[in-house]
Amino acid sequence: MTPNQMIQNPSASQPQAAGPELSDRDRLTEILATEKYLTDSLNIAAKEASHASLHNDVMTVLTETHQMQVELFELMFAKGFYKLEAEEQQKLDQAYQQFSGFSNQFPYSGGTLQ
Repeated sequence: MTPNQMIQNPSASQPQAAGPELSDRDRLTEILATEKYLTDSLNIAAKEASHASLHNDVMTVLTETHQMQVELFELMFAKGFYKLEAEEQQKLDQAYQQFSGFSNQFPYSGGTLQ
């Protein structure tokens, strides 16, 4: 893949602006924003839950909400509402090198104390 090449679904179609009514893209964008807000709120609820059963229920809903976010993004990508730009391998390698050294600063490794 060449640098700055756009990654998109080959069947992508661009929405037609027909007036003040909401398009499919507008609706999906709003739903995705709502799902993101819900996951933020549910993350807080999970951290603050004072009862194990409540915590488990919130975690179940949180997991489902995260999954819905993924599905909405994939639908929007398939419809051409999102486009991704491919990055050069050299830049990816540089970023990996830069941040891979940070792992020795983690307090835990593989679930055990270092």
